[in-house]
Amino acid sequence: MPKTMQEPTFLILTALADGPQHGYGIMSDVEQISAGRARLRAGTLYAALDRLQDEGLIAPDREEVVDGRLRRYYRLTEDGAAALSAEVEALQHRTRVAARRLAAFPRPRGGATPAFGGLR
Repeated sequence: MPKTMQEPTFLILTALADGPQHGYGIMSDVEQISAGRARLRAGTLYAALDRLQDEGLIAPDREEVVDGRLRRYYRLTEDGAAALSAEVEALQHRTRVAARRLAAFPRPRGGATPAFGGLR
């Protein structure tokens, strides 16, 4: 069984599935994709980009100089797209199971929810 992908990896690969981006663009996109729940700091992002590049999931796309600073763009590789696709399928499966079980969850009369774990 494949290992579950960590959320920052999932979000970075999802950002790059839309096309090549530079670091700041990836950070902004990750925040947007996660509805503000995930914010990557530069050090965290670049460490993750190095790891994902070593794993063959992303690759450098191009570089450009903007305002005297080097801006490196990254792109999703075929292996990265396959890994992201597999994770999407796994998440969809888990979501279907959870939804099915939640739909069958016994509800008390009157709409009250039971205390956590049935303990009061």
